[in-house]
Amino acid sequence: MPRQGSEPAQPAHEEALRDMFLRVGQLNFNWTNTESLLIHLIAGLADTDKDVAMVIFLTLNTTSARLDLVDRLAKLAHTPADQRDAVLSLTARFRKEATLRNKFNHCIYSFSPDGGPLNTIMMRIADRKDRILVGKQEVADAQEVARIDASIARLRQLNLDIWQTVATFGYPL
Repeated sequence: MPRQGSEPAQPAHEEALRDMFLRVGQLNFNWTNTESLLIHLIAGLADTDKDVAMVIFLTLNTTSARLDLVDRLAKLAHTPADQRDAVLSLTARFRKEATLRNKFNHCIYSFSPDGGPLNTIMMRIADRKDRILVGKQEVADAQEVARIDASIARLRQLNLDIWQTVATFGYPL
């Protein structure tokens, strides 16, 4: 019986689920915060102000479309090579984080009430030659948690590197 004023102990699966959701929340915060910096890259590469770049950014519905735009602007003939190379390096790093982020944002989480491990179940269809696959299930173990933590750290560094690039090339703030 818990002492008065103390909370009862959480079952292990609830604690694992809460910890996973906290990490996925941190991943999403860092992703979204870093993605918003594309506005400054768009403004600089398109030689416009931040307000126009924000309208362009918000008009595009997906991260992929926003990254494609930034890449295409960087590849225009009038973009200096140092800016092109720096920006393309940043967008390539951002794209590398997408697989993990998408996995944990487009799955459902399950666990056995008997204390089994937390699992992710992918909520997408994988088309193969003669069949489809649905519901790929994977254990969300300590290795997966470490992958999320590493991605969060890389996104934080990418955020700082984008800010540095914006400052270096004098893109609109």
